[in-house]
Amino acid sequence: MKKINWNQSENLSMLTDFYELTMGNGYFENGIGDRIAYFDMFFRRVPENGGFAIMAGLAQVIEYINNLKFEDDDIEFLRSKGIFSEDFLKYLKDFKFCCDIWAIPEGTPIFPNEPIITVRGPVIQAQFIETMILLTINHQSLIATKANRIVRAAQGRPVLEFGTRRAQGYDGAVLGARAAYIGGCAGTACAIADRDFGVPASGTMAHSWVQLFPSELEAFRAYARVYPDNCVLLVDTYNVLKSGVPNAIKVFKEEVVPRGFRPKGIRIDSGDIAYLSKEARKMLDEAGFPDCKIVVSNSLDEYIIRDILQQGAQVDIFGVGERLITSKTEPVFGGVYKLVAVEENGTIIPKIKMSENVVKITNPGYKKVFRLFDRKNNKAIADVIVNAGEVIDDSKPYEIFDPDHTWKRKTVTDFYAKELQVQIFDKGKCVYKVPEINEIRDYCREQINTLWDEVLRFENPHKYYVDLSEELWNIKNKLLKEHTLL
Repeated sequence: MKKINWNQSENLSMLTDFYELTMGNGYFENGIGDRIAYFDMFFRRVPENGGFAIMAGLAQVIEYINNLKFEDDDIEFLRSKGIFSEDFLKYLKDFKFCCDIWAIPEGTPIFPNEPIITVRGPVIQAQFIETMILLTINHQSLIATKANRIVRAAQGRPVLEFGTRRAQGYDGAVLGARAAYIGGCAGTACAIADRDFGVPASGTMAHSWVQLFPSELEAFRAYARVYPDNCVLLVDTYNVLKSGVPNAIKVFKEEVVPRGFRPKGIRIDSGDIAYLSKEARKMLDEAGFPDCKIVVSNSLDEYIIRDILQQGAQVDIFGVGERLITSKTEPVFGGVYKLVAVEENGTIIPKIKMSENVVKITNPGYKKVFRLFDRKNNKAIADVIVNAGEVIDDSKPYEIFDPDHTWKRKTVTDFYAKELQVQIFDKGKCVYKVPEINEIRDYCREQINTLWDEVLRFENPHKYYVDLSEELWNIKNKLLKEHTLL
């Protein structure tokens, strides 16, 4: 079995839906494999009915495409299926990626129905990369979004991602830790995420450490002797208030302070977190350790964190596991990848997908996305999707309108417009430098600060508007009428 590198430097070309291959063979056999097509990736709704999502996973998409090739064993496998032409298999063997790709950078708040990735190129290639784009962006955007909800609930207290052992697979753990860090987590329990991505890893002890020794006190002493400068003790193996915290205090006084260090903290992993943390805080303060942090874990999420803080919980750091790394309350990010245009004799022909389910009707054509910001407070006003040839002139007033309820209109003044997508690949060559992960994380925090508080609410957030330009709306409306008559 081949070893898979988390940075995807290994060839993952065959990690695809089989119909990408059958369609590719079909395009090739019909002589249209080189027809230029445009595809958009977008999503239709924010998980958990939140106000926004966070773009993540672009670095892994780039790695995948940079290593996209078909090896001899891939070709032999496909030949064994007996349905692919030899000419098509030769095309795959000589495969060279030559598409253009634009994407919204990682860490950017994103909203439904706007293109977050756009691919232009020969239809065989542009179609083929659908699966990995969706797999990668859907997963990491989901986890980054969930992590940010939890981080915001913690109200400035650090949140550590503790979900490695509960993740849905190896890559779910490793890339999930990366995405959680982009979303605002302070670190992870996953060692390989630190090695490969620079996500700070930390950890102290499990209950088994305490149980292994004859007594809790001896277990704490043994740990403190090894790690006096970073002593965090797990105090809930037996009884938090009757033995755990008292024994921790005794060891801090006997083994940590005499060596010139201060205790770093205690961790509570069960029980009534609000009550236990308040009582533990009193005991630590009375013992002369007001600087000793209280770390809590135990099936936490943004709602539990919000509630216990409202109840006065004395918590300094949260460790969040399964409900973060799996986005347990809504574990699917519904990104899709749709054909939106083709080129014929150099002319871009918009394409639309119709449906009786209105939310599944696509926005046609080769497009750009602009975000409009208020110059006075730098807050985001709305996003506007425009036809690719359009530019929003922010030197004069601009009218935006709801694409579904067109009577809802607003004239925006004193604003600036920022194009969201940047070019990633130019004719198959990567022209984008992926930022360091701390740059992405800082950028994410800055961009979320441009959103109004009403958009940040967990329940019933204010709807952030993603509008269409008049030109694009007219194109869409024309296609809707044409296809309705079919």
